[in-house]
Amino acid sequence: MKRWSALPLSASNGRSQTGPSDTDVSGRLLDARPERAFLVGLEGLPELGDWPADASLDELAELVETAGAQVVGRTLLRIRRPVAATLMGSGQLDDAITLARTHDADVLVIDADLRPRQQRNLENAFKGKVLDRTGVILDIFAARARTVEGHLQVERAQLEYLLPRLSELWVQFSRQRGGVGPFRGPGETQIETDRRLYRGRMAMLDKRLDAVRARRARGRARRRESGFLTAALVGYTNAGKSSLLNALTGAGVLTEDRLFATLDPTTRSVDLRGGGAILVTDTVGFIQRLPTRLVQAFRGTLEEALEADILVHVVDLANPAFDRQVEVVHDTLREIGAGRRPIVTALNKVDMAPAPDLAEYPNAVAVSATTGEGIDDLLQRLADIHKVSTVDIEVEIPYDDGRLVALFHEHGNVQDESFGESGTRLRGAVPAALAGRFDSYRVETATSP
Repeated sequence: MKRWSALPLSASNGRSQTGPSDTDVSGRLLDARPERAFLVGLEGLPELGDWPADASLDELAELVETAGAQVVGRTLLRIRRPVAATLMGSGQLDDAITLARTHDADVLVIDADLRPRQQRNLENAFKGKVLDRTGVILDIFAARARTVEGHLQVERAQLEYLLPRLSELWVQFSRQRGGVGPFRGPGETQIETDRRLYRGRMAMLDKRLDAVRARRARGRARRRESGFLTAALVGYTNAGKSSLLNALTGAGVLTEDRLFATLDPTTRSVDLRGGGAILVTDTVGFIQRLPTRLVQAFRGTLEEALEADILVHVVDLANPAFDRQVEVVHDTLREIGAGRRPIVTALNKVDMAPAPDLAEYPNAVAVSATTGEGIDDLLQRLADIHKVSTVDIEVEIPYDDGRLVALFHEHGNVQDESFGESGTRLRGAVPAALAGRFDSYRVETATSP
């Protein structure tokens, strides 16, 4: 790891110089060699809620390893009264530093969100690098962003993270950077210049992200007009969402046993039994204490969940804390405004852990994305929901309107088809959103007295 060795703004002109997206997410924590990290867990802080501190520390270890560092040791501290300057008491800090040096650690990782001054004070005491939970997550995001939107979102979050830290970082970076070009005004300090450049860059990124979101919104509107039912795979990070998307669609999406393996949404079509199809989107995973700045920066990605007709909540049964993870996901969905969407709960990894009582979870299905167990049941559940959203109709479509016939076949369930003198007669069900397209050709069927 390294401590933000490259700032997201170029030293020459305030603009990124890398990549086709005109962004720079190379503000990585990673060094060329794996660094040795010593973890400090905290308990007694209100923001931890009822999440056990040792479980949170285990998760932090996974995050650090995903970021590329080697965890060499850990300690758990009880905070009775947070200290404004360093969060922990001086005696606790001395003990933690002694343990870290005993393990020859390069970096101290604190399982909390540190204020900029706290981070600087801890670095002075440790005489080395100190990272907080948010910094590690941002590093993982920087490493895993693949699309233009992903790069934009990561850089936006990085800048927001770094902006309040500029006064603390400047002493460290002043000897490593050149000037920032001709933007400095008369009497303006370097820190003031950088703050202005950061805010300007953030405003530009916001505009580009708004354009990406608008494009996504137009795509979702076209899908709605086409009558496709949409589902978003949501869940805690590493719950198996990408694996489930592959099991449902054969999408070939990258799957890794690592946190935040997926940052960029992937959408694939799934054919349903009895006709029709549903579009399924893989989304970024949630995590406890997900920083608000990340939720905001990745709003465009999370909108896939907000706009979906159905949410498929993927739960990792193999994780001992899966019940708490379920609570985190529900809380996050409420935070982004998607809490009222219909939910199908996919209790994943039944090949590794026994399924709980399905009645305890909304519309639950026990599945294994690895072995395929329960996938047919999940598809049937989606087909049942799809059927509820369809309308039974009978139509006779003129032969010169073959596109409408194709639309019926593609998105509807054809129960009967015949060919008369004036056109193609179809009976079946189509999505409610498409029913109006067939109004001109509806056939009134006789009913028995």
